[in-house]
Amino acid sequence: MRLTVLGSNAGGPGRTNPASGYLAEADGSHVWMDAGPGTLMKLSALTDPGSLDAVVISHTHVDHCTDLLGLFAYLAYGPGGAAPIDVHAPIGTRDHLAAFARAGAGHVFDDVLVFHEHEPGATAVVGPFSATFGAAVHPVPALVTRLELDGTALVYSGDTGPGGDLEDLAERADMLVCEASIQGDRSPDTYLHHLTAREAGAIAAAAEVSRLVVTHVPTSLDPTVSVAEARERFGGPVRYASPDTTFTFPDTE
Repeated sequence: MRLTVLGSNAGGPGRTNPASGYLAEADGSHVWMDAGPGTLMKLSALTDPGSLDAVVISHTHVDHCTDLLGLFAYLAYGPGGAAPIDVHAPIGTRDHLAAFARAGAGHVFDDVLVFHEHEPGATAVVGPFSATFGAAVHPVPALVTRLELDGTALVYSGDTGPGGDLEDLAERADMLVCEASIQGDRSPDTYLHHLTAREAGAIAAAAEVSRLVVTHVPTSLDPTVSVAEARERFGGPVRYASPDTTFTFPDTE
């Protein structure tokens, strides 16, 4: 299994780092995980977007989903590809994005993107992977995702605060890609719907994952500090999700 970071910036794209997006690959198959602004161009440099096996959207905040509208246009009006493409997402995602595209009844939007909307606890086949979805703690419907293939597991937090299903879903995963939007210790004033880097490390330790990759670090913060804080709580390998980095696992060192 391979995971390439298309972008990892929190809130929106930075000057050198697109917003959230990742490409999971196995056995010649490609699954796009989150479609933040700027990630479609990065994806296109690696594979034909029309040949994707599936897309996974963690939630409908702008920095995680809006390049899916670019994929829609590519399939419907541009070079296209092997449409339709399955999109796995939280409840309400299709209507949210279709409204922006002005996609009413009979619109080509639904000819090229086939939405499979999931509640926490659902399972599905996503490209070559077996997927399990869990609850994230966020202001909009949001999912944690675990992808498995031949005994190898990748877990992606999406955006979440403390609680939810992340720790349980990450149990003994080969890699946990976990948001670490906040540095320092949590206080009563800390935002409830994102994790600190230390909390990301603590979740990785409790779940006994093999490797932690911290992501969703805003441009105002130094990611090396986030990595160091995560290492205070997790004794295994910790990396930052730097754009264009590819992780191959379970043997990632």
